[in-house]
Amino acid sequence: MQTKINLRDQVRDHLLAEMKKGSLQLGRTINLAALSRRLDVSVTPIREALTQLQQAHIIKAVPNRGFIISDLDVKEAEDLYNLVASLEVMAIENTEFDQDTIDQLKKQQEIFENAQDALSRIQADLDFHHILTKGYDNELALQILSDLRTRIFFYERAFMEEDTFYNKSDNQHDSIISAIADDNVPTASLLLKMNWMLILNYIQKKLTE
Repeated sequence: MQTKINLRDQVRDHLLAEMKKGSLQLGRTINLAALSRRLDVSVTPIREALTQLQQAHIIKAVPNRGFIISDLDVKEAEDLYNLVASLEVMAIENTEFDQDTIDQLKKQQEIFENAQDALSRIQADLDFHHILTKGYDNELALQILSDLRTRIFFYERAFMEEDTFYNKSDNQHDSIISAIADDNVPTASLLLKMNWMLILNYIQKKLTE
């Protein structure tokens, strides 16, 4: 059983990595047979991994087509970003931040600021939010956040090419860190919510142009 679970998780990680590289495109069918041959595993752990990703709303099952990466949608974006914002606010309001975590946030912010391309910036931003919330003692909430951020990746990869947009996000990150360092969690929570809403407003505009 453990071997089976490990294979499923390995396949899931592989699929997520391929999605983030752009090797698996929105709306394209995921070929189970080809994937089975490439990874040298049976179809069973592949189906299990795909089912997990479906439950996380990263992909969807389409009759007579199989599994595909879901297309982007305004309503989903609104639900997605609002839910992530709410969960992250809940996470930081229930986290004791130590100096080590604050230092990690500062270091990650430097990585974010110095990212040389859109893909690196998106990943650095998501990593910043992971560090921000990882101290929350609720494994279920953290797993849900991880899945939701993976879906967010597709929205941001599609639209977040403009360097000027990131200047506002830079400032909000710095302000969040400062508020946490000052033990001012209410302000940090407000800034965090604003950070996600800034991105959502931009995504909504792009999806409706």
